[in-house]
Amino acid sequence: MTDTDRALLELSGLSKRYRSDRPAVLDNIDFVLKRGEYVAIMGESGVGKSTLLNLLAGLDRPDSGRILFDGVDYAGYDDDAATLLRRRRMGFIFQAFHVLPFLDVGRNVALPLELLGVARAEGDLRVARMLESVGLAGFERRLPRELSGGELQRVAIARALVHRPELVLADEPTGNLDPRSAGQILALLRERIRDSGGSGILITHSRAAAATADRVLLLDGRRLTAAETG
Repeated sequence: MTDTDRALLELSGLSKRYRSDRPAVLDNIDFVLKRGEYVAIMGESGVGKSTLLNLLAGLDRPDSGRILFDGVDYAGYDDDAATLLRRRRMGFIFQAFHVLPFLDVGRNVALPLELLGVARAEGDLRVARMLESVGLAGFERRLPRELSGGELQRVAIARALVHRPELVLADEPTGNLDPRSAGQILALLRERIRDSGGSGILITHSRAAAATADRVLLLDGRRLTAAETG
């Protein structure tokens, strides 16, 4: 079995409910993400996309089922262990960018490296290379208020990938962008994940965004199924 055939992430019988008198938000979900695969998960508002993302990120715990990352079940990790897993092996991109306004672009992108204790000289080199790869070479000293929405999302992509995570979770990353900028960002995100050798999960309600993925799944009625194509 090659590395690309092995599962990076595997959900088995995953269920979550927040109130005993209400239906489950997620019900007995099974899902496998292979190494190097980029998958889109679609669904309308309120179907459990945020809950699923929080479970994948280790920010919440399922009521039942397993979440295997590289063969290890982290569904029961305590907060410290889950934080360390996220910091070392995952990257996150959000609709609202979450770029810190008081830090320049270089320091924003360098944050994951600083948290991992990477030396400043090496970090600066990796930041410069990552910014060049997303089309923002020379932007290190600019402040977020000087950037457009598309540029801010490029900063967010650079920050998510600079520490070379194995898994990137993108939550509606183009929801605040115009269609032209959104298309550019989606293409860039796909390209950068592929170049880094990582895997990605795109959470979206947009069919156009989902079409950029290798595979599209639909979260509906608390179940995760293959989306119809064509």
